[in-house]
Amino acid sequence: MANGSATIQDEVEIKLDAGPEFTLPDLTGLPGVTRVETGDTHELSAYYVDSADLALARHGTTFRRRSGGSDEGWHLKLPSGKQGRTEVHEPIGDSIHDIPASLLALVRVQLRGGEVAPVARVVTHRTTLRLLGAQDEVLAEVADDRVTAESLGEKVTTQHWREIEVELAPGHGDDRKLLKASASLLREAGAAPSPAGSKLARALGDRLDSAGPRRPTVLRARGKRTAGAEALRYLDKQARALVAEDPHVRLDIKDGVHQMRVATRRLRTALATFRPFFEPSSAEPLRAELKWLGGVLGEARDAEVMRKHLREQVAELPEELVLGPVARRIDLELNQAHQEAHGRVIETLDGERYLALVDLLERFVAEPPLTARAARPAERELQRRVSKACARVTASVAVVDAAESADERDNALHDVRKAAKRARYAAEAAKPVGGKQAKQVQAAMEAIQEDLGDHQDAVVERSWLRDLGARAYLNGENGFTFGLLHGRTLLRAEHDEQQFEVLWKQARSTIARWPG
Repeated sequence: MANGSATIQDEVEIKLDAGPEFTLPDLTGLPGVTRVETGDTHELSAYYVDSADLALARHGTTFRRRSGGSDEGWHLKLPSGKQGRTEVHEPIGDSIHDIPASLLALVRVQLRGGEVAPVARVVTHRTTLRLLGAQDEVLAEVADDRVTAESLGEKVTTQHWREIEVELAPGHGDDRKLLKASASLLREAGAAPSPAGSKLARALGDRLDSAGPRRPTVLRARGKRTAGAEALRYLDKQARALVAEDPHVRLDIKDGVHQMRVATRRLRTALATFRPFFEPSSAEPLRAELKWLGGVLGEARDAEVMRKHLREQVAELPEELVLGPVARRIDLELNQAHQEAHGRVIETLDGERYLALVDLLERFVAEPPLTARAARPAERELQRRVSKACARVTASVAVVDAAESADERDNALHDVRKAAKRARYAAEAAKPVGGKQAKQVQAAMEAIQEDLGDHQDAVVERSWLRDLGARAYLNGENGFTFGLLHGRTLLRAEHDEQQFEVLWKQARSTIARWPG
């Protein structure tokens, strides 16, 4: 995948330590592998850059300039959830000081104004093998690395080690079976799990452990986890997720905006759910800023979802029912809406208000304004928070039942969805102490949230279809298909409402068993 002059790819790999006398086993028995091809031998030299407080490394990001080998250049490796890491390449440039501005922009929120400079140098003698499939396609590459690493702090330290990497080839990033089998085979031959997630983390050693702001302290009462500790654990996880998604949003990678929006929602909901554990009104400025950010992200996400869904619906129709340039009209209107909304998101991420929000969030987690109630044991307190969130769902459902018009009912169902989302996230945060029952509440509320999310999408979709049909008519196009889609959307919304009745009956039974 290319983005301007950059090349973007997903990196999915395993890394194991090996002793000097380690010998690679026969790899032809691995799943799908029919032949092993001898690759190349390279001498790779890489300078890693970071801020003085190692902000990038602390966020799981590595930024290096590598010379030698087939992929010379600047490499920015970003955390990417369960799918490994996202790697962005730029040309090597003339020197270590020629740092690509485009890559620096991707880690702006991590650096927060910090200047970058070399923090480590890693020289790797690499021998590679390629694992080939039945059609001689490359499934993965195995690298046997002998490494010399220097930490370039006030005191230069040098380390030597050997490691084996197995990286899935582009297009095979979902082949976890091959990775798992490779790890098992290498361990049987004498390799061991790597003590660090990257060469940089290993090179930095204790410097990384002591760098940067402290993480929230885990509070305990009478040997048990406290309510405040669990609240902070959850907030810290979501704050990290928000920052991690920033570069994916900038790159317009699929689902980046959605995941960042989810993190803002979880944070905002958690701050409300855990309100009794913090000093009065202390979280409100943060919740207001998260609402602002979520609103900006929502515009881009809604246009993205609507474009995809409408195109899918048109593709499902028989050809004789698609009258006029329907797909072209959808692309024309919604591509523009998405591009404009995504542009506003980037302007927001480049602004000072956004950086101030992230600073405020991290300070809140690191130095929380806890109340005495936060020191109570977590189990009972979190049970109460989940119970209260579930009670809000029940109250919202009562409003649906009392609705007197279709519009009132649509709005009331949207409020039920928001309440269910809050209860879902409360149960999610309570899982470490609530166990199986918390998972059951979370699953029940998630099912309601998703069903009513589809319902709300249908409500918004009807508005878009009315506008698209009107624009088609004004441009001399046939509006029949947009009317047809509008009718199908009405039927889908009715089905979602019927499904909600079933899901709510099941959820009430789950709530009744909750011990809050």
